[in-house]
Amino acid sequence: MENLIVGPIATFGLPLVVLISIWTLVWKGWALWLAARRAEKWWFIALLVLNTLAILEIVYIFFIAKRSDKPKEPKQV
Repeated sequence: MENLIVGPIATFGLPLVVLISIWTLVWKGWALWLAARRAEKWWFIALLVLNTLAILEIVYIFFIAKRSDKPKEPKQV
């Protein structure tokens, strides 16, 4: 009985996890690169720490970062 349940999960589970991991890695990398380039420290930290299956990253890339294409200057201390 146990093989009937574990078999399909093992068959479809691993490829699904790999696909989701690649999907998330691509979006997270792009969003982190953009936040670092724009010197947005808090966005960088939030994007690095939170795992939202790339939803936060997509929102940042297409809505937040598009508000101004000009990178912010780092604050001088």
